[in-house]
Amino acid sequence: MPPRAPRKPSAAVSPERIFEAFNAYQRTEALRAAIELDLFTAIDEGGATPAELSARLTASERGLRVLCDYLTILGLLSKDGARYALAPDAAVFLSRKSPACLASVARFLGAPRLMDGFRRLGEAVRRGGTVLDDGAGTTAPEHPVWVDFARAMAPMMAAPAEAIADLLDVADAPRLRVLDVAAGHGLFGLALARRCPRATVVALDWPQVLEVALENARAAGAADRYERLPGSAFDADFGTGYDVILLTNFLHHFDAPANEALLRKVRAALAPKGRAVVLEFVPNPDRVSPPAAAAFSLTMLSSTPSGDAYTFAELERMLKNAGFARAALHGLGPSPQSAIVAEA
Repeated sequence: MPPRAPRKPSAAVSPERIFEAFNAYQRTEALRAAIELDLFTAIDEGGATPAELSARLTASERGLRVLCDYLTILGLLSKDGARYALAPDAAVFLSRKSPACLASVARFLGAPRLMDGFRRLGEAVRRGGTVLDDGAGTTAPEHPVWVDFARAMAPMMAAPAEAIADLLDVADAPRLRVLDVAAGHGLFGLALARRCPRATVVALDWPQVLEVALENARAAGAADRYERLPGSAFDADFGTGYDVILLTNFLHHFDAPANEALLRKVRAALAPKGRAVVLEFVPNPDRVSPPAAAAFSLTMLSSTPSGDAYTFAELERMLKNAGFARAALHGLGPSPQSAIVAEA
């Protein structure tokens, strides 16, 4: 058979998307470098030219000019002559002067343990699950990454926590007993405690993670209504009589049978008319949209043995099989995540 003639590029196709994918790590490292330097805060405080920023940050003018130009290309800065300014989203989410600053999340999202999973993604694809930590990945007992999560991700979870508190509307509840499963930083339970002075929260997580949650409970003035339950969600005795059980950013780490077993425990622990609240990345049935929710499946492939981003139909089926009467899906504004409220 004669060799096939090389395919000629046309005006309708371009390798640009492929080059962008190969070079995507450069965006990650540029953002990480800017956060490490505290560049966004320096610009917010009045440093605008490479010379002015150099004096503030003890970094070279050349290095700052190249980095700022690149961040301008990404749309995180704007440039007028030699002067730089923050783009609106960078001003809100990357300057430490902003109460909504998310700079700390780089410590978790860029953690070497998580990035190693993507460096070995080909192996994970062949295996059908993570190759890290002898195949247990981030689901390994007391995995240290969850302390990083608790300390770094609170700013990103503050808005969803408040949105769920709004959704549940608990301010006038005569009593509110809350179980916060895999509590992490504790913000979801604490948002309910802040809305309802009669609320008590039981936070379940690994012991070292619960130390972070307790710090946040003290800062919120709710430590006297905050109880810690150390251990695994699959093994710990929940007790009973909870009005709300929170399952935030948890089910996606496990397969459907494991989730159904856990949800049966949750159902049994609820008081009559109690509610379970699930926070998840929920893709559409096509599993490729919306992009942020659908892409989360790859994160689970790289870091867990069998986790996934589940559609609402899949989550609804798990809840039904566990004995819940009904479940409703709620969007949470600009967050890429959704809340599912299930009634016992």
